[in-house]
Amino acid sequence: MARWRDGRGRLVVHGGGDEDGAAVSVPLEIATSYRARTKGLLGRDSVEGAMLLSPAGAVHTFRMRIPIDVAYLDRTLTVIAVRTMKPGRLGLPRLRSRHVLEAGAGVMAGWGVGVRVTVVTD
Repeated sequence: MARWRDGRGRLVVHGGGDEDGAAVSVPLEIATSYRARTKGLLGRDSVEGAMLLSPAGAVHTFRMRIPIDVAYLDRTLTVIAVRTMKPGRLGLPRLRSRHVLEAGAGVMAGWGVGVRVTVVTD
């Protein structure tokens, strides 16, 4: 399993909703430290791309300004669940979830369970 650090990268979604099944690449913020994971997307009015919280098994949207899509990933970076959460909600922990992706609401509409992602860093 990869070990990431706080920073930026690219998220590659394999079969991520394109009609032809092509991979989709989006900007990614990586939050692995306790401080970065705790802050997450709090206080933001929008999200450019997605944010990876690792390790994480659950999230909340208390004090958030925008609804978000949340994808729970297992240790092989396979999506095990996708949910849209409004501000002020508590997400239930997901069994087998090791990482969580957050993005603006509606971004993950084409993602399904079983979709695999890759994290690319410099």
